[in-house]
Amino acid sequence: MSAPSPAIDPGPAEPRLRIEDLDVRFATDGGQVHAVDGVSLTVEPGEILAVVGESGSGKSVTARSVLGLLPETAEASGSILVTGTDVVGLSGKRLRTLRGEDVSMVFQEPSSALNPVFPIWWQMGEGLRAHDPKITKKQIRAKAIEALTAVGIPDPAERIDRYPHEFSGGQKQRIMIAMALALGAELIVADEPTTALDVTVQAEILALLRDIRDRFGTSIILITHNMGVVADLADTVAVMRSGKVIERAPVRELFASPQQEYTRELLAAVPHLGRRSAWSTLEPAQQQALEVAAPVVEAQGLVIEYPGRLGRPAFRAVKGVDLSIRAGEVYGLVGESGSGKTTIGRAIAGLERTAGGSLRVLGTEMRGVKERDVKPLRRRIGFVFQDPATSFNPHLTIGECIAEPLVVHARDLSARERTAKVEELLEAVELPGAYRGRYPHELSGGQRQRVSLARALVLGPELLIADEPTSALDVSVQATVLDLFRRLQEELGFAALFISHDLAVVDTLAHRIGVLLRGELVESGHGPEVLQDPQHPYTRRLIASLPVPDPVEQARRREAYAEQFGARD
Repeated sequence: MSAPSPAIDPGPAEPRLRIEDLDVRFATDGGQVHAVDGVSLTVEPGEILAVVGESGSGKSVTARSVLGLLPETAEASGSILVTGTDVVGLSGKRLRTLRGEDVSMVFQEPSSALNPVFPIWWQMGEGLRAHDPKITKKQIRAKAIEALTAVGIPDPAERIDRYPHEFSGGQKQRIMIAMALALGAELIVADEPTTALDVTVQAEILALLRDIRDRFGTSIILITHNMGVVADLADTVAVMRSGKVIERAPVRELFASPQQEYTRELLAAVPHLGRRSAWSTLEPAQQQALEVAAPVVEAQGLVIEYPGRLGRPAFRAVKGVDLSIRAGEVYGLVGESGSGKTTIGRAIAGLERTAGGSLRVLGTEMRGVKERDVKPLRRRIGFVFQDPATSFNPHLTIGECIAEPLVVHARDLSARERTAKVEELLEAVELPGAYRGRYPHELSGGQRQRVSLARALVLGPELLIADEPTSALDVSVQATVLDLFRRLQEELGFAALFISHDLAVVDTLAHRIGVLLRGELVESGHGPEVLQDPQHPYTRRLIASLPVPDPVEQARRREAYAEQFGARD
């Protein structure tokens, strides 16, 4: 018998993605915009590459280029090899075949990516039908059930007939990932897949992406500005700035020894839980002054309900909450979506009616209060909304937006006095006075949030309500806005209710913290008490779910989480 032939060494596997000298320009009325400038990247089989950078750095344009999703105004050059096929210049049937079978995309906001009028199985079937027009309804449903099972949707055989609004935010994101997996794509591009999610749901999605990589060998490109997410999930990190990749390294190496000053600045801007507690930074005399200050807001047994419709009972959003906010104090209210945070903030501002208990705001009892009594109260309350882009009138200039409260509540001021006040506030939030002539769409997200803060302060409020004011901002912009908020609060001395699901952000700003769970306040106290020695299991889970910007520490926290709470997925 002859000797067996020697095994042939297949050599190293080809990269799932190879980008070489990618250049993308957009034609605009003001001339060409150079969005991506000579980017070269590779993604190996089973690798998770995180691409980070501020808004406008070119990371999303690079990601969309991989699937040929650039608009007609874009001109791309260079090469993008996806499993050996160059995407640049590809069109028609070959590009449609590549999408789904070779590479799929998970979009940032599943609520806007899913069609509200079709059930889930039908929407998952759209991609399947595009690749196989002869596929039957029975086959589509079978593949949809298989994909939903893979991403951990409970009772998939029953739930494929439901509509998007019948799923939570985290479940909708899982459905988007299931769609990406349905055709067997070996490369997934995930564009900010956890931005709008609560920390516990975010932890589940990160665990799911990791599990998909481990089970199927799927490669993932993760586009994000959350360095904690990068530390938790990525194998390799590419840092982009002004359309260029300025640094690339394995995740532990990059966090331990970043080579570029910009990378160091990004990492320094990330808030760390416990590093700078707002309460701990106060002098003992300042702490004592806050302890004895008169309450600006006082709730006792507060109940807020939304009336039932179509035979359904009323929904109790807030259930017997007791809390107080003292003069000069920042009170942080944390909890997941649906916990009642925003509802309480709106009730304090007189925008929601109370159904039980007592709520006194600046000396006025809000239960049963008449609208004519609420209007003068609102003059003393400022409100910073989560998304200033939707809270500004796009037809008004920045100066007109800031001056709007003055027009309503300070009619005795002349136009010249209003203009002077607007310019004074723009300077206070570190924007040029000339910006008063611009329109909201002409400002960046961080600049719009500064304008939102200026508008909230224009009447010199005694109480400021800030509802998730930094959740959608890049880390460096977030750090700037938080520093600005802290400085203005210290200078002007207003009380503040700061609503957020980011515990690290709340820790840097809030003197006291309250934790809400399904409408109930389960824990409250000074920042170090709540975050360093949590008493309630839900608070402990929130803290354990928060990724920290340190790959070594985050790996340890992930193991500890699994031991304490079980597998995240």
